[in-house]
Amino acid sequence: MLNRILSGDYPRSRTLSVLLVVIGLCLALGPFLFPGVRAFSMLGMISVFIIVVASYDLMLGYTHIVSFAHTMFFGIGAYGVAMSTDAFGSSFGAVFIGIGGAVFASVLLSLLLGLLSLRVKAIFFALVTLAVAFAFLSLVTQLYTLTGGEDGLAVRGPRELGPAFRPFDSKVPGFSVIDFIAGVFTQDSIGQAFQDAMFEVRVNGRHLMHYIAFVTSVLVFLFLLRVVNSPFGRVLQAIRENEFRAQALGYRTVFYRTAAVVVSAVLATVAGVLFALINRYVNPENTLNFELMVFILLMCVIGGMGTLYGAVVGTAVFLLAQNFLQDFLGLLVQKAEPGSLFAELAGPDRWLLWFGLLFVLSVYFFPSGIVGQLRLWAVRRREQKVGHASSAAGRELRQP
Repeated sequence: MLNRILSGDYPRSRTLSVLLVVIGLCLALGPFLFPGVRAFSMLGMISVFIIVVASYDLMLGYTHIVSFAHTMFFGIGAYGVAMSTDAFGSSFGAVFIGIGGAVFASVLLSLLLGLLSLRVKAIFFALVTLAVAFAFLSLVTQLYTLTGGEDGLAVRGPRELGPAFRPFDSKVPGFSVIDFIAGVFTQDSIGQAFQDAMFEVRVNGRHLMHYIAFVTSVLVFLFLLRVVNSPFGRVLQAIRENEFRAQALGYRTVFYRTAAVVVSAVLATVAGVLFALINRYVNPENTLNFELMVFILLMCVIGGMGTLYGAVVGTAVFLLAQNFLQDFLGLLVQKAEPGSLFAELAGPDRWLLWFGLLFVLSVYFFPSGIVGQLRLWAVRRREQKVGHASSAAGRELRQP
């Protein structure tokens, strides 16, 4: 059963398996494990960007297509829902109209980009997608009457997906993991720490939206696992390794490259829809900015290109660092001597410096990404065990 669900593509590392289970449990039970709006919003963004990064990895990691237009399709999904609900009201019908229009536009644009690979490849294709992305950003900024320009648009989602909708009158108990861990070190007894960690959650439409995003990310991830482990995915990997050899074997590489771009674009559009419904506000800064494209690329590299599991790990690690590194630096500064060099360098306003340093260190120590390195260590451990077993068997045979 599990083999069919994962399409035979297992994590192949015990540490990675544990890490994936922890991330999955945090996303599934997050609203009842981490109190506060900030943690709740971050969990929703992890689900959304797992889809974005995994779909980008289909192009970059499995087909070796470098595209800088991925945020354009993400923005099409977000603006499609925002413009539709602004025009037709806050109903599920308006949301579905926006989804349909956004997917249609993404398919057309991705087909055009994919067919460009007939004439331009490698870095030239990347530069073309960069130019298209900037042109689309300029268009969205200029069309103020439709898109709100730089001010953006508020997303009037259905009431059932908002905080005003409450399906249950009673509250649901929750258990704060962070407060419990902190209480173990500060309270006199574990029982007191356990009691202090209990809190109540009033379930509303935002929780429903969180689980829609979570379930969608799981389904998209399993779908992509099936794609990359199918004959279609094997051809994509052959194109990545040697496109000329794949052509010599009779494969129409342009068709496969274009199909990969279209599938990736549609999934990024779906992620944009989820982002708009969770965030309830879209503008060029949070959907189409080039900085966001760089962040997507970093998530893919940190997790490990060409693995899909790297999309899950890379997204979780990146967003955790982005959201809580500043707070961690603030705690360090409080314990440092005021005016010291360490206090100056570790200031919360210098979090981008340390964030960049962490990325450089991760690339240096994990050149194949976190997932790739964990799998490499697992292979080495298995080889060592086999070597020890072979040596022991050899010694037994040599004994008289």
